[in-house]
Amino acid sequence: MTDHILIERPQGAPGVQVIRLDRAEKKNAITRAMYKAMTDALKAGVADESVRATLFLGSEGCFSAGNDLNDFMAFAMGGTMGREVIDFLHALAAHGKPLVSGVDGLAIGIGTTIHLHCDLTYASDRTQFRTPFVDLALVPEAASSLLAPRLMGHQRAFALLAAGEAFSAAAARDAGLVYAVVEPAAVEAEALAAAARLAAKPPKALSIARSLMRGDGADVAARIDEEAGHFAAQLKSPEARAAFEAFMARGRG
Repeated sequence: MTDHILIERPQGAPGVQVIRLDRAEKKNAITRAMYKAMTDALKAGVADESVRATLFLGSEGCFSAGNDLNDFMAFAMGGTMGREVIDFLHALAAHGKPLVSGVDGLAIGIGTTIHLHCDLTYASDRTQFRTPFVDLALVPEAASSLLAPRLMGHQRAFALLAAGEAFSAAAARDAGLVYAVVEPAAVEAEALAAAARLAAKPPKALSIARSLMRGDGADVAARIDEEAGHFAAQLKSPEARAAFEAFMARGRG
């Protein structure tokens, strides 16, 4: 477990497990250790009959700025990528219990695509969703290249995943990525209440209903692996190295 991922069982919400990103000083950028901690929590939630729903939360004003770019740079410079990210994505896609998310503020990269796997997402009216994959000479991940067009249609999905256009919370709701838009102070309470309502429902009936709507997931798992192959190759490419160096230079400027 890492100090940057908090696993909580809130009082007054029996059956709900909260996975909270808690690295606010780095805008909740997700490291390999954080991915590992979230994977372990998802698997533990499946194995624990007392867990009926899982809720993802970030910090006030920031859900996540995406992957920690230092991990990407280390791989691009010859290091190993590790299995942590892919293991998390597969655990997320294959999770057999309801997934809810509450989003306030920045939701970048995986901070956006994670919600494609959630059953209900509550976002504050100041939330901005953006996936600058191509801007960094990378490609979509988390099976977003499959799930987003299904959910949003080709043009909206292309605007999000390829053009890198930002989506407001209202635009994300209109596109089907978000269930409800609320005030920032209400995000956590609304998302937790929704997770608690799901946790109180007959679990087998809810599981069957969810499974019928989501399908068997084989295509999602295959797309996660296909995207990962392209992603890893692109990380080693000259254009990605140039994009990351330019990004880092802007950050130092």
